[in-house]
Amino acid sequence: MYYLLGILVCALFQLPTLDAKITHSFVSVDDRKLIPLSEAFGFAVGGKLTFKISSIDIYQQHTTEVEPNYDNMGFFLSPMEADTALEADLADDTQCILNTIERNSLPMFSDSAIRKVIKRTATEADFEFTLENGGLFYLYFANCDKDTPVSFDMHIEMYNLDKDGHRNYLSVGEIELEPLYWVMFSLFTVITGAWCAYVWTQREHAQRIHFLMGVLCFFKSLTVLSQAIMTHHISLTGHADGWNIAYYIFTFFRGVLFFTVIVLIGTGWSYMKPFLGDREKRILMVVIPLQVFANIAIIIMDEESPSVRDWFTWRDVFHLIDIVCCCAILFPIVWSIKHLREASQTDGKAARNLEKLQLFRQFYIMVVVYIYFTRIVVYLLRSTVSEYEWLSEAADQLATLAFYVWTAVSFRPHAANPYLRLQTTESEIEL
Repeated sequence: MYYLLGILVCALFQLPTLDAKITHSFVSVDDRKLIPLSEAFGFAVGGKLTFKISSIDIYQQHTTEVEPNYDNMGFFLSPMEADTALEADLADDTQCILNTIERNSLPMFSDSAIRKVIKRTATEADFEFTLENGGLFYLYFANCDKDTPVSFDMHIEMYNLDKDGHRNYLSVGEIELEPLYWVMFSLFTVITGAWCAYVWTQREHAQRIHFLMGVLCFFKSLTVLSQAIMTHHISLTGHADGWNIAYYIFTFFRGVLFFTVIVLIGTGWSYMKPFLGDREKRILMVVIPLQVFANIAIIIMDEESPSVRDWFTWRDVFHLIDIVCCCAILFPIVWSIKHLREASQTDGKAARNLEKLQLFRQFYIMVVVYIYFTRIVVYLLRSTVSEYEWLSEAADQLATLAFYVWTAVSFRPHAANPYLRLQTTESEIEL
């Protein structure tokens, strides 16, 4: 555990400050025809885009006295639904993509202010644009000059204006996130307090796993709290003001505890046997560090600008690793089910083993449903209704709450608990 904490701390210190909807994109000697500079942002009618560009360098790989064609380099906003059309335009080498799309009046490198930065007669160029029509847009830089890499720094701000003219740096589909997080924080806090109170009243029946489940609920509450505060600061200033670090730390502990609790419950630890087998230990030793690595990698990718080469590809790869880790924790449950099925057919405790088998099957089904919903269905929902991102987040949080409540009810400490009854009965028979 100590080396996992070391990995997390090192990664956090190496991260840049979260800019949220204020993005710093650095392009370095890049010859791509199309460079994404931001993730999709939902503009309301009258939404604003401002950016500053500086440190522009243009590299002509074949030295020539002729200047590059600055009309072949420029910025544009593309609606999210136009991604397929962009791919078709990029495949056409006969014309520049900047001439085939509606560019929303964003500047080309031929703009006089940008030319001054290129010539080093100015340090930066500032631009501001108002979107008359709302929607989800990506900001791109296009370079149609072959063998002409470019470098530049950009400071990008995307925001909407409320009725009082104040800036709101949240996308249209994210405005509802703050009240959602506060509601979910309240609910998770209530179930954490109720669980702790119940375990205390039933402490004579409580096992070590029950206290671990309480700690998991506590860190889940802190995770949602940090999300609520972080979202509030981002909406006002465009910055997380350090709450992103708190969120990453709480998410780290919540993730490790979640996977540990699932594996321990699935193997019957603290209920039917006070130890873990070698296979279960190997699963924990592989899955937990891999899950931690995947989460840290996702954090780093989220902190980087989409302008980084293969940014979208690596983000999808790390999400796939997360799904693989979730599937791997099912193996200990499957092993327990297999063991109980074989035991019910060979020893004299068939009825008790069959009852255990039914309970483990229920738990296995619930874990599969939870993983499938939160890792796949929510991801698809987020991709298909991006303009209502709060809906996919609400589905994720409610599914997690339902899973926590079901697990707590099924494994609560009390005299009639099936697991404890089975354990007690077997102990009496063995005596």
